Amino acid sequence: MSDNFSPVRNIHLVAKWLGNLEKLLERCSEGSHHDYRVFMSAEPAPTPPEHIIPQAILENAIKITNEPPTGMLANVHAALDNFDQDILDQCSREQEFKTILFSLCYFHACVAERRKFGPQGWNRKYPFNTGDLTISVNVLYNYLEANAQVPWEDLRYLFGEIMYGGHITDDWDRRLCRTYLEEYMQPNQFDRKLSLGQGLQVPSNLDYQGYHAYIEEMLPHESPAHYGLHPNAEIDFLTATSDALFHTLLELQSTDSHMGEGSSQTAEEKGELAISSEMEQLQTALFFDHVPDTWTKLAYPSTYSLALWYNDLLLRCRELDSWTQDLALPNVVWLSGLFNPQSFLTAVMQSLARKNEWPLDKMNLTVDVTKKFKEEFNQPAREGAYVYGLYMEGARWDIQGGNITEARLKDLTPSMPVMFVRAMPNDRQETRNTYECPVYKTKLRGNTYIWTFSLKTRQRPAKWVLAGVALLLSV
Repeated sequence: MSDNFSPVRNIHLVAKWLGNLEKLLERCSEGSHHDYRVFMSAEPAPTPPEHIIPQAILENAIKITNEPPTGMLANVHAALDNFDQDILDQCSREQEFKTILFSLCYFHACVAERRKFGPQGWNRKYPFNTGDLTISVNVLYNYLEANAQVPWEDLRYLFGEIMYGGHITDDWDRRLCRTYLEEYMQPNQFDRKLSLGQGLQVPSNLDYQGYHAYIEEMLPHESPAHYGLHPNAEIDFLTATSDALFHTLLELQSTDSHMGEGSSQTAEEKGELAISSEMEQLQTALFFDHVPDTWTKLAYPSTYSLALWYNDLLLRCRELDSWTQDLALPNVVWLSGLFNPQSFLTAVMQSLARKNEWPLDKMNLTVDVTKKFKEEFNQPAREGAYVYGLYMEGARWDIQGGNITEARLKDLTPSMPVMFVRAMPNDRQETRNTYECPVYKTKLRGNTYIWTFSLKTRQRPAKWVLAGVALLLSV
């Protein structure tokens, strides 16, 4: 509190109190000094429906936005700006400290900027901040001073599971964070044999200004490859940004201007119609071609517009209706068309467990990707099931090679061939040269996760982890 101003920080954390704050500001403004000011801070809401700050406060305030840096170059500079020459010189093991600190700054820039790529970047949004970086550097200093050798495992665990991992709630995101640290925290970085991204090597022992000059000169141009992602991720990001812009512009229009001009007054204005808030929300959703929330709660996860969603619903019902005609497993099951695909996959395991008298808790699904498509099958599988309707994001399936490979440019979600799904005891499963690929219902990922399929790969699984490779039931 000051005679000239009062700071009120993080008002987004007290949503229930904001109404009282609005009334308090209105009451205190009467009779107060004309130079007195109240400074309030809040984090911006991720989406318009999540705005909680009262409109009166926003309209009466002078609004200032402090946006985070964008791009790898700006983020690495911003990360280094948290330190100075004195911090670089404080450790008795100068070379190790400086080298790992630079890798930490690059890691911090990666995890912070990767958020812009949406679910392909991180399944959920995490509040990574400079505090995580500075605390990690303090831990690094203490561990280097206390140990004769660099404790790589301890450092990776502390950074990935506690400092940054303390924000992470999704298991697949935790795997991604751990993989970043395994790639960027290695003993060979002291010999300049480690590339952080796009061939950028960890620099040798430099001073503070030297590190800034090094990244300014040597860091390649902005690209998804900095974060281990395929260039298609940039296309997806720009498309989503454009869609959000046009969606916002559309919502700014008044629905009344599209309701016809036959009458100067609506039935509601004349008192001839009693419309509830639920009916108004339904009207708005139908106008903008959205699936109404009341329908979504009773349906399945989907990112489709209303028209596409309704067509998809009819196809699902038709598929189930044809399935129930003879009560026999189809030759190839449309996995994407099931309302609860987890139950179907669990049933595959249970049927084989009973048939072979295997303990269910010591079994898992194994997946063989065939070279055929749906039309080429004329009978169902003897054990397990053939499934189709899946798409791969972040990479593609090489049908001839039988493994994951680089995606083709502009082919964002290539379809998968028919997959043979069956159950097998854990001790008989092939785990070498495989990538544990998560399967999601939609591109939003997150809580739409349903299963994990082990897919063959000739490259290191870490490559596909960083690329955010996943299978999707709906695109």
